[in-house]
Amino acid sequence: MMNKSESRPMMSRRDFLKLLAVGGVTATGGYLLSEYAPWLDYNQQADQTWKPFEMTSTSSTQMRELVHYATLAANGHNTQPWKFALTDNAIEIRPDYSRELSVVDPDHRELWISLGCALENLLIAARASGFSPEVSYPDTADFIGVNLTADTRQDSPLFDAIPTRQNTRSEYDGQPVKSVEMDQLQTLPLEPGVTLRFATTQPDLETTVEYVNQGNLSQYADKAFIDELIYWLRFNKKEALASLDGLYSVCSGNPEVPHFVGKAFVAGTKPQQQADADAKKLRSSAGAVVIASELDNKSAWVRTGQVYERMALQMTSLNIKSAFLNQPIETTQIRPQFQSVMGLGSSLPQLLVRFGYADSMPRSLRRPANAVLL
Repeated sequence: MMNKSESRPMMSRRDFLKLLAVGGVTATGGYLLSEYAPWLDYNQQADQTWKPFEMTSTSSTQMRELVHYATLAANGHNTQPWKFALTDNAIEIRPDYSRELSVVDPDHRELWISLGCALENLLIAARASGFSPEVSYPDTADFIGVNLTADTRQDSPLFDAIPTRQNTRSEYDGQPVKSVEMDQLQTLPLEPGVTLRFATTQPDLETTVEYVNQGNLSQYADKAFIDELIYWLRFNKKEALASLDGLYSVCSGNPEVPHFVGKAFVAGTKPQQQADADAKKLRSSAGAVVIASELDNKSAWVRTGQVYERMALQMTSLNIKSAFLNQPIETTQIRPQFQSVMGLGSSLPQLLVRFGYADSMPRSLRRPANAVLL
């Protein structure tokens, strides 16, 4: 999902063994129990989460399928900060402020971007299942409204990509994106007021690395940031299956460990260590793209989320991976500098996304539709 940063650096085997040594037999036993417990079938739950859309003639079932596909959208720290209200011919997407990220997202900017991602999935799925959707943006209300009228089905590669899209938080292979595919990304249909700024040359990427480094050094020196991150980390499949949300360590390429071991590792992460890890990931990417908007309000954030999700689905259809590195935008004092150095003019940076070619990572989980319906 749209986790705010690359979460934490991969734990080396040496570091992992050190932590187990500190924890002793209890930690080792707990890890083995979590790793090999046959009654905890994470893959089965992931298959259920990411199952393809089920076309049905039953109206209520079809509406729930639309909600299910909306919940597969990218979102900050996989907090899934949304609720949905259904009527006969409409769906409302509402913010769930109980799932806010008060430290990294105090203005709820990224929360509303997450809702925009869910909206884009819902619109694509609605058209593919025979609806013509009409959107009411949150200019005066605190929710997004989608009215649905019957229409001809409109299938698309983006619809097919919804159950396979992911934030791939590993290193990439360093190869450039093919020119024909870059053309498709650079001509992606946008929303009013939203623009894209691609960074694919080495000087542009190194400039981006510099500002990601500054963001990491700032965030990882903040205990409140670390505490919030740890709250949303799931260090083993037992935790991931119990919550069906958050950032599961295996999805980031890290091993499963008991909670107190993972917590100790993350709490002890040095800011420069995180900066170096993310710099390596960014340099392994084919490029990065900044999504910017003219305004900085709820509707602009929602439209930003739509454009990001649309782009991520387009990348998925082309077998291009992507992941967030939003540190320069989340750090208040760095954001205007990043805006200037990226040549955005008066447009405000909202998201920073790296992209390239890589193998898929394990999939994250989502809460089922009945858990997010009002």
